[in-house]
Amino acid sequence: MYSGCSLLAAVAALSVQSSFAYVARAPRHGECKKTKVAILCGKRGLGSVETPTPPGRATSGSASGVLADGPVCQRALSNSSVSDFVIIEYNDRVGGRVTQTNFGRKKDGSPYVVELGANWAQKYGLKNTFSDYNSILTYDESGYNNYSSLLAEYQAAWDKASIKAGRMLADNIQDETARAGLSLAGWNPKHSDMHRQAVEWWSWDWDAALTPEESSLIFGAAGNNLTFNQFSDQNNMVIDPRGYRHIIEQESRTFLGPNDRRLLLKTQVTNITYSDDGVTVHTSDGSCISAAYAICTFSLGVLQNEAVGFAPPLPEWKRTAVSKFSMGTYTKLFMQFNETFWPGDTQYLLYASPTKRGYFPMWESLSGEGFLRGSNILFATVTGDESYRLEQQTDEQTKGEMMAVLRQMFPNVTVPEPTAFLYPRWTSTPWAYGSYSNWPIGTTLEMHQNLRANTGRLWFAGEATSAEYFGFVHGAWFEGVEAGAHVAALVQKRCARVHNVGQCGGRPHYDELLGTSALEEYNALNGWAVSSFYRSS
Repeated sequence: MYSGCSLLAAVAALSVQSSFAYVARAPRHGECKKTKVAILCGKRGLGSVETPTPPGRATSGSASGVLADGPVCQRALSNSSVSDFVIIEYNDRVGGRVTQTNFGRKKDGSPYVVELGANWAQKYGLKNTFSDYNSILTYDESGYNNYSSLLAEYQAAWDKASIKAGRMLADNIQDETARAGLSLAGWNPKHSDMHRQAVEWWSWDWDAALTPEESSLIFGAAGNNLTFNQFSDQNNMVIDPRGYRHIIEQESRTFLGPNDRRLLLKTQVTNITYSDDGVTVHTSDGSCISAAYAICTFSLGVLQNEAVGFAPPLPEWKRTAVSKFSMGTYTKLFMQFNETFWPGDTQYLLYASPTKRGYFPMWESLSGEGFLRGSNILFATVTGDESYRLEQQTDEQTKGEMMAVLRQMFPNVTVPEPTAFLYPRWTSTPWAYGSYSNWPIGTTLEMHQNLRANTGRLWFAGEATSAEYFGFVHGAWFEGVEAGAHVAALVQKRCARVHNVGQCGGRPHYDELLGTSALEEYNALNGWAVSSFYRSS
């Protein structure tokens, strides 16, 4: 869910300019830099930057993260008067999956700035424009075709499903897929009904980055309600040339000074060794950081791809939790033309492919009033399997497919070739391995707690560890604040106060989580007449 609400400064530590960074020398005599806390941001995390650690210095903590969690951990430590920490970043900047790039050309030859990752926020006078989801036109292979009434039909069903999800959570009823919840609420489109399939993609996949079949009803509804009802139901798209990560840069300046030696950019973490005595972080240049505690803010995708080694291996309960949760991919594909041939006063264009669900379904215009006016920039969004497919193609192949779709949408217009074209490949980005997390069916709150629980002196934070705001930047923010507060308390040998509740020591975890059916219930009365157990030869 790159599209969050107003973040209330939630993105604080996502990105820091290179001017804040210190680039370390090679280690001497095998000594490790020592510190109280090491904050590990994006081993290969989304948009994170790392810098090698200077040799021979020790610290109380270390943190590495993707998104806003790493710098936020640091802020929480600073607020608790813990200044002996190091932030280790893979990239030459901070901000993780909050990142932008130059794209296309203005009339004066200078480039526009477009957001590749998170896109919706407000703070620090960041230029943004209200995203009006009612400003939408609908298309199919024949061109313009008004099926927008289906949007209200979906919303009515979702309102029913969401209310049911709340009751299920309150009464401890078994979870179900969002697909089942929608179907029981009256929204059950046939696979051949491509208009409804497009509307469903707009209403679900565009936010979750995965399909209703792959998503939990209870936690999908809860996450949606907690963000849009607790904070704001409006989204403001960042169109500032300084980029979304300007928020993070400004927040970072509240606790990092110029050329601050505690921020190590362009530093790739390769292995983490942890014990009852502390944590040692090893980097690709042969240097190391020895810390009393470490906060790992790698993306779920980095953990799932085992991009960093852990010694000893993470316990089974932690590895199971990492495997059970989902990492989605959300891909924006940008095109600039020499003219705006689409309706310039409309923000969203929804396309229903005649044969494939989620095939370039969403197009957004940046050329209209309040955006990058006159830029002639249009971008499409795909998620999930389509993102994976397009990542394997060349730009030319993908551009050809998109041009064919645009010519279907606008059959009476001569659609020109784009003058600029660009899209990221998040799934193969080694510090991210995806865009953001999703809560799948078959997982519980206790299983999620195992994802966020610490393993001794090694702590975890990030958007994926947020039970309430998974997938959102502010989820990473709050998790970074909480993990930082816990570790600061441990360093100072006191109890932490989190959500006005005193908490001492580590987070709870569950070594074993039981199912809903005891072995004796597998019997003929329940349709299980024979044993499924056989002697192995």
